[in-house]
Order: sequence, then structure tokens, then C-alpha cells
Amino acid sequence: MAFTTLISSEEVAAHLDDPAWVIVDCRFALAEPAKGRRDYLAAHIPGAVYAHLDEDLSSPPLPGKTGRHPLPASEDFAAQLSAWGIDDQVQVVVYDDASSVYAGRLWWMLRWLGHDAVAVLDGDWRAWQAEERPTRGGAEQRAPRAFTPRPRPQLQATVDELMQRRDDPTLRLFDARAADRYRGENETIDPAAGHIPGAVNAPYALNLDADGRFLAAGELRERYESLLEDATPTMAIFYCGSGVSAVHNLIALEVAGLGLGRLYVGSWSEWSADPDRPTATGENP
Repeated sequence: MAFTTLISSEEVAAHLDDPAWVIVDCRFALAEPAKGRRDYLAAHIPGAVYAHLDEDLSSPPLPGKTGRHPLPASEDFAAQLSAWGIDDQVQVVVYDDASSVYAGRLWWMLRWLGHDAVAVLDGDWRAWQAEERPTRGGAEQRAPRAFTPRPRPQLQATVDELMQRRDDPTLRLFDARAADRYRGENETIDPAAGHIPGAVNAPYALNLDADGRFLAAGELRERYESLLEDATPTMAIFYCGSGVSAVHNLIALEVAGLGLGRLYVGSWSEWSADPDRPTATGENP
């Protein structure tokens, strides 16, 4: 059975020696980009390889043109997956220490290239540690395999599409950032404050319980049915600051059994890079 959304620490622990499983540590800190790799080298789930958000899960940003974390070329990313020992038959498990915000990026990128057998560790690294499960230090490598990309461009939305559809009543756009950044009150990262006009605020943090695990499927379904109203998930486009934390909402949609929405990878950092694009502030879309 393939795991495609969430996976428990118990299940991961039972497959630590399974050659058909690959675990990827995605720990990262925006304010200190080297910290995640340093933490990985100190201790990680045995057998895990390391994925760096800036170096492995993004291409270099183009100031004024792209968001902070543009996607790498599909062939380059496929080569990296192959180097990590991932092919079409492998079950991938991803984790971080930030409630799956960074691990979710890799989850989505695998989906983007046609690989569905990928799951995020529910409760993340902190649950693994709290349960006193085994860890190991140092860098690890896997025997390379050949990953075959099968891109799904329909999972993405682009800035051109959003500009063209600004007056489209069927557009359902959701901003996954915290409410203060959505309102434009606390922007410390990107060129301008506020949100894309028409976007509804849907903070990803509301997908989580007090322990940092995803809410139960029924609770998530209730939340997203209320947000979507009469729209289907395939009509919904989610964004955040740079195409990372918005994936959390896409995972939640899947856990809720509603299907997979779309990701605007460039997100607010791309949108706000051009002063000619319209912006909005305050609580209303």
C-alpha cells in the first residue's frame, strides 16, 4: 500500500531497513539557511538523506522577476531525485521540524513530477524525538536509481494566469500566510505588504492541532468545504510567500478527501516584485 498524504512515526520506524523506502530530511530555517543541514548532520532518522530548500528544492531566484523559491527545471530535479535513490517504485517519506511546511514542498514537487507515493511524517521530527525513536548522525547516501519525470503542469498556476483571470468570477484564490501578513501589517520579507486582490485568507497553521499534527480528516473537510463554498478543489489556487507553506493547505485538502488543489509557486514574493500589479490590504479579499 502506498502512503500518499500522512504517515505515522510507527509506520516509518517499521520500514527503516526497507530498501524500497527513502526518507528525506527537509529541515530548514529561512532566517538561518545553514541550520537545517547542521541539525541533520547532528541527528536524523536513520537512513535519511538531506534536501535543502534553497539548493535542492528551488532554482536561484531572479530579482524582480520570480518569487524567492522558483522551481528547478524538471530534468534537474529528476536527476536529484535519482541521486537520492528515488525511482517510480519507491515510497518516499519527508519530514522537517516545522509542522511539515518545508517537507510539504518536496511532497508537492514529487506530485508535480508524477510520483504519488510520498507522505509527510505527521508530527514531524519533534514527535520522532519525543517518542525516543532511533536517530543517527552524519551524512548519508543512497544507491542511485533512475527517476522518470511525468510532469503535471496542471498542478501549477502562473502569474500570467492570475493576471488574466483577475475578473474571473470562477477564480478561487487562497492566501496561506498568517492573518497579519495577509492584512499587510507585518511584512518583513517581501517587497510590498498585503495580498493579491480577491484572495481569501486561509492560514496553514489552522490545519494543525495543539501538538503540531494535522487535524482529523473530518475537521479538515469541514474547514475546506466552508472555504471553497461551491467550488471544487481543482478550481482553487493557493499561495503563500514563496510557494512553500501554501502546500500545507494542499496536503490538508488531500487528507480531507477533497482532492488536490493548485499551487501558485511564485506566490506573494513574485506578485509583489512588480509594482504595477494590483495589491490589497486589510481583512477583506
